[in-house]
Parts: sequence; C-alpha cells; structure tokens
Amino acid sequence: MLQEPESGALAIPQAEREMDGSHDGETQALTASPEPAPGPLLQESPQEDLGAVREEGAAEPSLTPKGARALAAKTLARRRACRRLDRTVAELVQFLLLKDRKKSPITRSEMVKYVIGDLKDLFPEIIARAAEHLRYVFGFELKQLDRKHHTYILINKLKPIEDEEEVLRGDGPRLGLLMMILGLIYMKGNSAREAQVWAMLRRLGVRPSKYHFLFGYPKRLIMEDFVQLRYLNYRRVPHTNPPECEFSWGPRSNLETSKMKVLGFVAKLHKKEPQHWPVQYREALADEANRARAGASVRARASTHPW
Repeated sequence: MLQEPESGALAIPQAEREMDGSHDGETQALTASPEPAPGPLLQESPQEDLGAVREEGAAEPSLTPKGARALAAKTLARRRACRRLDRTVAELVQFLLLKDRKKSPITRSEMVKYVIGDLKDLFPEIIARAAEHLRYVFGFELKQLDRKHHTYILINKLKPIEDEEEVLRGDGPRLGLLMMILGLIYMKGNSAREAQVWAMLRRLGVRPSKYHFLFGYPKRLIMEDFVQLRYLNYRRVPHTNPPECEFSWGPRSNLETSKMKVLGFVAKLHKKEPQHWPVQYREALADEANRARAGASVRARASTHPW
C-alpha cells in the first residue's frame, strides 16, 4: 500500500531520443531500481514523510526577493515533476495489467506511445518502479522476453504473505491491496481516515467506486469483504462535522500478520530498512515482544496441562 519518504529532484527531459537503439538499462531496471527512490504510494504529497524523523539542517541564509522567488519556482517545478512521475508509474501499472489480460507480449513502443510519452528518457526508472508495484501490490513479475525487440510479459507470482492466511490465499491482488491499507493505517498512527484510503487508491490508478478487473468494485471489496471478515475496523470519528469515518486494523489482521511484517512490506516498497521509521519500528519491536511473551505463556500452560 507505500511511498518513498524523500523525493529527489527529477529532471524532465526537453528533447526526445530516437526510439531505436539499445536499452541495456531496461533489463537491470526490472531487478533493481535506479538510485532515485520509487514514488510514494501512501504519501499525501511528494514531500510527506511517513513517520520518519528528519534531521533539521542549519537555517538557510536569507534570500533576496528574486532569489526566494527562484527557489520557490524550482521547488514547485520539482514537486510537479515528482507528481507527474508518480502518475505515469500508476498509469503504466494499470496499462500492463490490462494488456496482460490478452496474454500477448507488451512492447516498449506501446508503453511509450500510450502511457509514457515525452518521459521516455526516464523509461528505465519508470519501468523499474512499475515492476515493483506489480510485484508487491498485485503479485505479478514483469519479465523481459526479448531484449532486441523490447517485449515484456507478466508472470503470476502470487504467494501468500503469511502461511496462516487462508481466506485470501491465492488472491494476490486483493491481499496486496489489503496490505497496502494495513500499511497506510499503521504509518498514519494506527488509524486512517476514509478519505485517505480512497486517495491512496487513486494514486494507485484505482477508482474506489469504479469497476476494476482485479478488485471488482474496490470500495465494496473494502467495506463489505475486508470489514465483514474483520480484517479492518470501520467507525465514525467522534466530534467531526461534517461526519468523518476511519479505518483501523481488525482482529483478524492482528492474528494473521504483525506490525513488523507490515512495516517490512512498507520498507520494501520504499527501498528502505524498517529502522528508517524509528517511531513505527520501536512500536513494532514492542509488539513482537508482547507476542513472544503471549506465545511463551500459552506454551507454558499447555505443557503444564497437556490434556
């Protein structure tokens, strides 16, 4: 369900390169993203950090009015570029999923023509980020079939995240969506407003109330399946006007996964270590210790009274 807390500068290419020629970086891009981190899946904006503690640098020197305007314009341009790149990655993921329904190879030229457009100079980064989203969220592996003709296919790599998971076993896309929501909830302080969940879906290129070929109607899936199966709790937030509702982890999620495992899921999406978010990491460590104590207590009682 997550995003790189620290977005770097993104240079939007001014001139397009020729479509023909070698693209050896594409193969490496599918297995390892370039240094610029993947765009956020859960952030409210490209600059929001999901709970990470930032070091405050020294105060910036005072700027002249002209310098301040130039800095503001540069910052705004960088944010717009990051948002555009995030949008392009989400659109490419949906395009690849739709093309895969026909089970025919997908060409680089199709991706550039219908999705990437004038950002084609950033193709290695875009395809790498799309591949990660496909792997972690939807359970598909993007493989390059032919380096000469730049053709790709999706391979179903669905694996339940936990051995104990039964209800969603074998349904990788729905399980990935649930993990995204659980991650959002955890990174937001163990509850997330309904509007934040719908905003996250839109950043993934999924409209909550519109039919999706993998999820059906996503809002119905979340409200009727995830909530009724007790993976999520849903309640009204007190003293809100107009009324607002929020999601939190349900009892089934607490039984079938853990904060540390969900934080690990978030960290994979961000190419970070879980310790990058110290507040959530300490909370996850405490949760692991509590689970270990509870398990030891149960085993002790069972050994004392085996019948």
